Amino acid sequence: MRLLISFAALFLSVIFVQLSSGAMGPLDALSGVMLGFSAGEIGALGSSHFFGFFIGCWWAPRLIGSVGPSRAFAAFAACGILGALGHTLTDVAEAWMALRILSGIAVAGAYTVVESWLQSKVTNANRGRVLGVYRVVDILAGLGAQLMIGFLEPAAYVSYNILAIFACLCLLPITLTTSAPPATGTAPRLRPKFAFRLSPLGAAGVFVSGITMSAFRMAGPLYGTEQGLRNDQIGVFLAAGLLGGALAQVPTGWLADKIDRRHVLIGMSVTALIVSGAIGGGLFAFEGGLYLSMLLFGFASFPLFSVSAAHANDFCPEGSVVELNASLMFTYSVGAIASPYIASVLIGGYGPRALFIYIAAAHVALILFSLWRIRARPAPVEKTPYTYRPRTSFILQRLFRK
Repeated sequence: MRLLISFAALFLSVIFVQLSSGAMGPLDALSGVMLGFSAGEIGALGSSHFFGFFIGCWWAPRLIGSVGPSRAFAAFAACGILGALGHTLTDVAEAWMALRILSGIAVAGAYTVVESWLQSKVTNANRGRVLGVYRVVDILAGLGAQLMIGFLEPAAYVSYNILAIFACLCLLPITLTTSAPPATGTAPRLRPKFAFRLSPLGAAGVFVSGITMSAFRMAGPLYGTEQGLRNDQIGVFLAAGLLGGALAQVPTGWLADKIDRRHVLIGMSVTALIVSGAIGGGLFAFEGGLYLSMLLFGFASFPLFSVSAAHANDFCPEGSVVELNASLMFTYSVGAIASPYIASVLIGGYGPRALFIYIAAAHVALILFSLWRIRARPAPVEKTPYTYRPRTSFILQRLFRK
């Protein structure tokens, strides 16, 4: 219990960061619909977020090294506050895109500080418990952020002020904690091709995960709107996908540690292909069907990043762990930046089912590439233990190596 209390400030900050940033995407999509933004403009808001997230991932370690973790966290929180409050000053789509870049920088930077703090405090004796609580906190806060959409009125002054308040609240636990700040580490080098050279399939799986997850989270509200869902129903719709992903972690991890992870990747992509095809084909067009489809979709798709990253780490020498995961984050970001815009344009041009046909096509490509890689190279003799890996920063990956 003392252990958990000592980390309570960090976990509480994570909750407030998630409640602010996690609700921003769907709220922006619904607000964009109300304000008459085009489908492409709504998708570009999501792409802008991931562009900012990528900037934040690279800037955060350097800023921490310059001013320290507490001041860096305050700077990132300020970016989040500005990103939320700025929405109330204008209804120009291009201005909102710039604000979403700020929000993306804020969430990446805040998570980097928190995870740096965690990394400096954990030991081999408490590692499992700390990471377990951190995962639960992150998942539950993410679910709560989606459900907030039910009472946040789109394009409303009050709604964005509520998100700004959560961004302010995340400052209090970190700045008031009596725990000593972590020592500043070295920022990782950017080697974009490193992951693909070390593990082509791991990099490809992470790329498809970027395509899938960003399309679902940023274009999903547009899909729900086109399907006639109310705002509160869209919140449940998005939360069902996250819940499915959370439920999949244990069985997926067990399989990934027992059998060839390339076979697990193929099985996940086949399942995601079937579910996405069924959604695109209208087979879930019954009462409660949309929620069930999202639960199944999340179950099949969300662990893809963790399995792909674990497969890539199986080939990684000890001294290159952070650089590998930095390269994987770059690969994920490339897919995540482009995907919301592409998915939204497809929804605008071909209807809501085009979202899942697009996702299904990405999984077909991954299946074919996986089959080729199985023939090209044998499975690794030794495997790193499977762990749920939030796509938050490079720093957390150090915690998975004892």
